[in-house]
Amino acid sequence: MATEHDTAASPVKGGAAPGRPPAGAPAEAAKKRARLSRRWQRDMRWSPYAFVSPFFLLFIAFGLFPLIYTGWASLHQVELTAPTDMSWVGLKNYTRIFDDDFFWNAAKNTLTIGIISTVPQLLMAMGLAHILNYKLRASTFWRVVMLAPYATSIAAASLVFVLLFGRDYGMINWVLGFVGIDNIDWQNDHWASQLAVSSIVIWRWTGYNALIYLAAMQAIPQDLYESAALDGASRWRQFIHVTLPSLRPTILFTVIVSTIGASQVFGEPLLFDATKGASGGSQHQFQTLGLYLYEQGWVNQHLGRASAIAWTMFLILIVIGIVNSVISRRLRASS
Repeated sequence: MATEHDTAASPVKGGAAPGRPPAGAPAEAAKKRARLSRRWQRDMRWSPYAFVSPFFLLFIAFGLFPLIYTGWASLHQVELTAPTDMSWVGLKNYTRIFDDDFFWNAAKNTLTIGIISTVPQLLMAMGLAHILNYKLRASTFWRVVMLAPYATSIAAASLVFVLLFGRDYGMINWVLGFVGIDNIDWQNDHWASQLAVSSIVIWRWTGYNALIYLAAMQAIPQDLYESAALDGASRWRQFIHVTLPSLRPTILFTVIVSTIGASQVFGEPLLFDATKGASGGSQHQFQTLGLYLYEQGWVNQHLGRASAIAWTMFLILIVIGIVNSVISRRLRASS
C-alpha cells in the first residue's frame, strides 16, 4: 500500500530544493551587514561633531570673527561714517588712549566701582546663603525672591534707582533727612555717584551669588557639622571653621566672575546719567571703561580707537584669568 511519502513528487533535477535560500544570499547578507557596520562606525565617529557644530559655527560668526576683526581695526584709523576706509596707523591708537587722561579716569572709576560693588555684594550673598541653608518655611519662595533682581531688566532697575537717588524728591535723601543729613547730589558728586551706581550692581547680583553659595553649602557633608557640634562648636565657629574652608573654590570663582563683570559695567552708569550720555556724569565722575569705549566708538565715531580700548579690556581680562589660575593652583596645593 502506497503511503503519503511514496506519492510525493521528487524534486526536479537541477532545481533548488523548496525553502532553501539562493546560493548567493549569505554573501549579500554579509555585505549588507558590513555596510551597516561601516555606517554605524561613521555615525559614532562624526555624530558628536555634528551635534556640537552649531555652537562653534555661531561662535566663529559672532565671537571669533568680531574679535579678530576688532584687533585688525585697532591697528587702523577707522571712522564710523566710513567703516570700510582704513588707513594703517600701527600701535598709534593704543599709545593715544594711554596718553588720554579720560582713559585713566575711566580705568580708575571702573576699579573703585568694582571694589565698592563686589566686596559688599559677596559678603551679603554669603550671609543670605547661610540663612537660606537652614530649614525655613517657604524656602523655595525665598530662593525665587533672591533670583528676582537678576531676572529684572537693567533698564527698569536703573531707572527705578534714578528715582530713588533723586536730589530733590528721591526717597534716599528723604530718609537721610530724618537723621539731619542734607540732600546729596547723587548724580553729580564724585563718590556719591559711584556709590549709587554700585548699589544698582549690588542689588542685581547679590541674590545670584547667594544661590551659588547656597548650592555649594548644601554639598558640604553634614558629618562635618555634626562632628563640630559634638566638639562644642557654636554656629559661628562652624561657619568659620567648616563652611568657609569648604567654600574656598566657590568663593574664588565668584570673586573672579564678579571682577570680570565689574570691569564690563555699562548699562547701570549709562542709564544713571541724567543726560543719558556716555560721559558718565558732568565731570566723568562715574564713567567706566565700557562707557569710555562707547563714547569713542559711537559718540566720537572713532572705531579704530574704540577697537583698541576693547582689546585693552580683553587683555585685562586675560591678566585676571592668569591671576585666577595662579591662585587656584596655590589653593589646591595648600589644601
